[in-house]
Formats: sequence, C-alpha cells, structure tokens
Amino acid sequence: MISRVLPLAIAAAVAITADAQQSLTVEQAVQIGLENSKVLRQSASKVLYADAKSAEVNASALPSIRATGAYTRLSDVPPFSVTLPFTIPGIPNSFVLAQTILDNYNLKVGVQQPLFTGFRLDASKDLAARNVDASSQDYAKDRSDLIFNVKTAYWALFRARELKKLADDNVAQITAHLNDVKNLEDQGLATINDMLAAEVQLSNGQLAQVDANNNAQIALVVLDNTLGIPLSTDITIASPVAEAPRQFASLDTLVMRGLESRPEILGMDARVKAGEAGVTVARSGWWPQIYLTGNYYYANPNQRLQPPLILWKDTWDVGVNVSLDIWNWGTTVHQTDQAQAQLAQTKEAFGQMQDGVTLDITQAFLTLKQARERVAVAKQAVARAEENHRVTTQRYREGLVLNSEMIDAQYSFTSAKTTYTQSLVDFELAQARLAKAVGE
Repeated sequence: MISRVLPLAIAAAVAITADAQQSLTVEQAVQIGLENSKVLRQSASKVLYADAKSAEVNASALPSIRATGAYTRLSDVPPFSVTLPFTIPGIPNSFVLAQTILDNYNLKVGVQQPLFTGFRLDASKDLAARNVDASSQDYAKDRSDLIFNVKTAYWALFRARELKKLADDNVAQITAHLNDVKNLEDQGLATINDMLAAEVQLSNGQLAQVDANNNAQIALVVLDNTLGIPLSTDITIASPVAEAPRQFASLDTLVMRGLESRPEILGMDARVKAGEAGVTVARSGWWPQIYLTGNYYYANPNQRLQPPLILWKDTWDVGVNVSLDIWNWGTTVHQTDQAQAQLAQTKEAFGQMQDGVTLDITQAFLTLKQARERVAVAKQAVARAEENHRVTTQRYREGLVLNSEMIDAQYSFTSAKTTYTQSLVDFELAQARLAKAVGE
C-alpha cells in the first residue's frame, strides 16, 4: 500500500547533510525525495487514518461487551411492614416484610450483537474499505507527482549547468576572436568598427554568462528544496542524458493502460463505489434494526429477588430488540437524496477525469514524438554549425571573410549547441511525463 524507500536513500540523505556535497544519479535523487517529502508523509498519514476508520467500522459488526458498576446510598425510610388487624397470643401482630437497605451495589455485564441493520453495517464496511482504496491511490498519485517533480528539478539543474558551460565556452571563443581582430587591426587588415563589434559581442556574451550562472544557482536551490535537503547542498549531476529513447507502446494501448492503472482513475473509481455504498447506508433507515442482547447482573441487593436481602446475588437476561422508525419527517428520504446526488456528482467527475487522462496521455505522447524529432534535428544543426564556425574562423584569419560573418558563425554555433542541450532535456522530461501520464 505504501511503498518503502530503499536504505540507500537514507544513507545518501545522511551523506548529503554531513558533507553538504554529493554526486547523485536521478534514481538516487528520487529516493531521497521520497524519504524526505513532508507531503508524502502527510498523505501516508491519511491512508493510516482511513485504514483505522475501516477497522473501527468492521468492529461495529462484532459483539460488543460493556461492563458497568454503580453504588447508590439511599435515604433512610421506614421498613416495609404489615400489621395484622387481630392479635394472636404469643405472636406479634406486626412484622417486617422488606427491610430498609441503604447501601446498594450493582455490577452489570451486557452483550449486544447486531442481527440485522437494514444492510447498513455491510454497506458501511464497504464504504470504509473503498475510502481506504481511495486514500491509497491518493498516496500513489502524490508519490508519482513527487517523482516527476524530482526528475524535473534534476534535469533542470543539468540543463542550467550545461548552458552555463556553453556560456563560458562562448565567452572564451569571443575573447579568442577579439584577439584575432586586434592582431588583424595591428596589421591594418581590420577596422575599428570590427574591433567595436567584437567588443560588443563579448559584452553580450558576458551578460549571458552572468544570467547562466545565476540560473544554475537557482536550479540547484530548487532541486535541494524538492529533495528536502539543506539549500546549501551542492549536488553533482551523475546521470547522463540518454539519447536512446524508451520503447513505448502505441497511443491506443497507452491510453487504455492509463485508464486502468492511473492512480487518479483508481482512486475515483473507489470513490464511486464508496458513493454507492453510501446510498445503501442512507436507505437503511427504511428497515428495522434488530439486535440480540444479553445481560448478567451481580448486585447487593438484587432487585429481582424478593424480599431484598443484604446479600450478593447474580441474575441474567437474554432478549431481542427490534426498532423501526415509523415517522421521522422524511429524514431517511432526505438522506437518501443527498447520497444519490453525491454519487451522481462523483460519477460525472469520474467521467471528466477519464477524458482528462486520455487528453493528458495523448499530449504527452505527441510531445515525446516532437522531442525525439527535435533531438535528431538539433544534433545535425550542431554538426553543421560547428563545421561552419571552423571554416569561417580559418577564412577570417586568412582575411577572406568579413568580421560580421565571423560573428554570425559564432552566434549560430552557440545557438545550435544551446538548442541541442535544451532538446535533450526536453526529451528526457517528455519520457518522464509520458510514464507519469500512463501511471507507471
């Protein structure tokens, strides 16, 4: 019902807290996030609550035993006596039939077993069990959301650091180009405008470098927060982005699988069945309530024994109690109407959720297809931009191309590498999003 986190997650979390630096794979990051998540612990508590509630409802169908004890001190009254209207020699004409007993002690043990409750108990047990199922699926959904959030933050940090590297490389390349421009200017082969253009390009590259560095720091803080670890923890990305795609089934198969295994679907299905049980509970008021009862008394004096004596005596009784509401101003009707209205709402919400899941899976499937195609195109663009940059740089140093062409080649190369990096991360996240949409 509630998945258990591997001991490796605990060890990794301890290591991170102690050293404030750790190299993590995406799987290890997910494990630590599961271990530290306050939302997940709260969701788990809801499951425990629903489970305890179900156990309570099940217990109501079993015999209940209750023991009571009482002591009563009565005010003093004359004893119950009888006076004969005549006198018999040697025999008093007045005698006591029941003495006054001021101290009364009473011990009682009662047993009650429901025999028939208008199907209320069975329906209540079913309703409670369905609520346990719904809470368990809510936990599964929260767990799935957390895993996806961890992966999103993990790959966002990967992307931010890769873009920072690209920004650093871009600044280094522009600096090298600026040196070339200076050399050519010294030889009279470049103009002051060429120098100024190169310097402007360097300034723009440095601004992009500052932004990239800040974005990398923010991405690290976001990942630390998602994992529930100190925000000062430095994490090294250990998982490479895999270009080889996972193998997914056809769209129709994925939609069918999602409608069968998605936690939200399973949880809502459980709530629909709980609503049906709730209607049965509401209708139970039309039926008689029958209980088997039994009591054991141990009292001093025992009121069932006459005349009462200052003596401990035991008695017992067994019976069947039947009750039926003859008129309650339509309370049962109103309760039934409420339960049926709630059931209708839940069914409509279930239908909307099924449509939403179908749309979610379809969008995730198409997004993954697009991301796969973007990776292939972006990879080709990097190869072409790299070759163009290499050739243009060589020809510029030979004085065969203009400075503007060199700047364009550098910009195209940096832009192509940036697009490729983003496409890789988008592809990784698209795979994770589709897996989540299907309910894996």
